[in-house]
Amino acid sequence: MKILVADRIAPIAVESLKEQKDFEVIESYGPSPEKLLELVVDVAAIIVRSETQISAAVMDAASNVKAIARAGVGVDNIDLTAATKRGIIVMNAPAGNTIATAELTFSHLLCSARPLVQACHSMKSGEWNRKSFSGSELFRKTLGICGFGRIGSEVAKRAQAFGMHVLCYDPYLTEARAKRLDVKKVEMEELLATSDYITVHVPLTDKTKYLIDEAAFGKMKEGVCVFNCARGGIIKESAMIEALNQGKVKTVGLDVYEQEPLAVDSPLRQFSNVVLTPHLGASTKEAQESVGLEVARGIIDLFQKGIVSNAVNMPSVDAHTLETLVPYLKLGERLGSVLQQITPDAIDKLRITYWGHIIEFDVIPLTRAIQRGYLLNICGDAVNDVNAPHKLKELGIEVEVVKSNNEVDYTELIQVEAISPDNQSFTVSGTLIGKAQRSRIVYINDHDVEVNPEGILLLLENEDRPGIVGMLGTVLGRDSVNIANMSLSRHREGDSALSIYELDSDPSPEVLKEIGSHPGIQKVLLVHA
Repeated sequence: MKILVADRIAPIAVESLKEQKDFEVIESYGPSPEKLLELVVDVAAIIVRSETQISAAVMDAASNVKAIARAGVGVDNIDLTAATKRGIIVMNAPAGNTIATAELTFSHLLCSARPLVQACHSMKSGEWNRKSFSGSELFRKTLGICGFGRIGSEVAKRAQAFGMHVLCYDPYLTEARAKRLDVKKVEMEELLATSDYITVHVPLTDKTKYLIDEAAFGKMKEGVCVFNCARGGIIKESAMIEALNQGKVKTVGLDVYEQEPLAVDSPLRQFSNVVLTPHLGASTKEAQESVGLEVARGIIDLFQKGIVSNAVNMPSVDAHTLETLVPYLKLGERLGSVLQQITPDAIDKLRITYWGHIIEFDVIPLTRAIQRGYLLNICGDAVNDVNAPHKLKELGIEVEVVKSNNEVDYTELIQVEAISPDNQSFTVSGTLIGKAQRSRIVYINDHDVEVNPEGILLLLENEDRPGIVGMLGTVLGRDSVNIANMSLSRHREGDSALSIYELDSDPSPEVLKEIGSHPGIQKVLLVHA
């Protein structure tokens, strides 16, 4: 079978593929879009890095392709929806560049404390200006880390070795894990106000885009040093440029940018106190060998052993089990996602309970789908069925799985429960209904509901009194938002009620604020299921 290597990966990884007797390895690095369409006609797998774009059109041309492997973490250059629809497995290499990125971050930090780059330029121009390049020590300084996953925790270890105090902001990290790693978990405001150095290590999602904006820079200490080796767009570049111009920020180190390549006329190129690198996070010999070998092993295991590893878009199970579990997997992912959006950021435990015939199955793939769903809005496209349990462990979140023989009101029921540090419990339960096996949420906390867990859901906790539904319809109608369906739940007349509205479009922020200000409404949540 033919394996196309469309972007350059480590030679040792290519050799490991060539050693397989059933593989014919085609190396064609950086093919044009037209050439790529010719190359993929009869290949079984495609390996890329970030350069080659694998679109739906490419997949249409590649009628025999079974797998696409990305030698790296992100899969932005692969049409994941198209691949899933076509039954193509998409793999990545989630762990290979951790050390490389952490070390690059710390290199930027060291160059900020001691102006080595500027001193080098001065020396090469024939100068000897010792007094112009005075630096500072990292010892006893405070480093604030936004995002405390694999890379953030590795940066912390290096900072601790230099005698730095480490603060971390990660709303999903438990206090217990922070204590074990000897870092102080703080809110964002405290991190901004007290850190001498600030670095970001979060995925780029809707929640983290412009995490560091004008308001954030305004809360920072005078003379702060800021770094981004994660994803462009986490730090708002225009706000950072203004902070540099004002002298609020002393130095900056960047490896990633909102638009790449960085524009030739970008103002960032004009600052002598800004050190720029061209997205070198994974550019080490060791990292490239690691990610290359990781995807090569994935391809070999898939075609020779039938084992799926590091799959971004499917559970790692045999075909027969997968066929049976598919509707449950979709339900599980949505239950996890909805639960995460209605709970506090920090939780200590996820408890997943299964009832009915489903307990006869191997529920590991389903459990992972629930975990992936819970992490989708936290980790973005960096989470998949393989790494979801590890990411929850990194956050210090315990996962408990229960198979119950107790009787319930449904033939099969899945309940996902989040338990907060102060022992509050939040639950979402769901089942499949009818021969078509339609997903339905049937309980939220202690309320009976019937909700389609797809699309846009507006959740209200409100007083059980006349006029609430009418008010909501009027306000949403004025905003041209249509209500597709609704579910109302109360225990007794006059009690607090839960109302859930399935909407065709997002209400505006102003309308959500107006709804929340109504005296009869205690809580408003907009959930994207």
